[in-house]
Amino acid sequence: MSVLTQPPTMSDVLKYELNPNFTRETITLLAGTNYPVGAVLGRITASGKMKLSTAAGSDGAQTAAAVMLYAVNASAGDATGIALVRGPALVSKAALVFDASVDDAAKTAAKHTQLTALGIIPRN
Repeated sequence: MSVLTQPPTMSDVLKYELNPNFTRETITLLAGTNYPVGAVLGRITASGKMKLSTAAGSDGAQTAAAVMLYAVNASAGDATGIALVRGPALVSKAALVFDASVDDAAKTAAKHTQLTALGIIPRN
């Protein structure tokens, strides 16, 4: 008998939100990446587009600004997606996906703090 594996879904990441009409927005994602459910995004100041939030940088994306709710493949060009951009909301810490530069506990904790400032609370 074969084993079926289901990819992560929004319900794996989002545990509570007060009002989807308030907490979610349609966003533009920077080309070149396949954005998974739960990706922690930062907003590029110059363009307003979003990309994976890096640990350091100067383009604005180093500050967490959203969490992807549905997977979007933007590898061929800029794409639109739905993201959680403000709270009150609870998300699963285990389901969050970070940029490769967010590679230790201190950097992960910094991203959690940035999300908390938006009202998006990461929980175990």
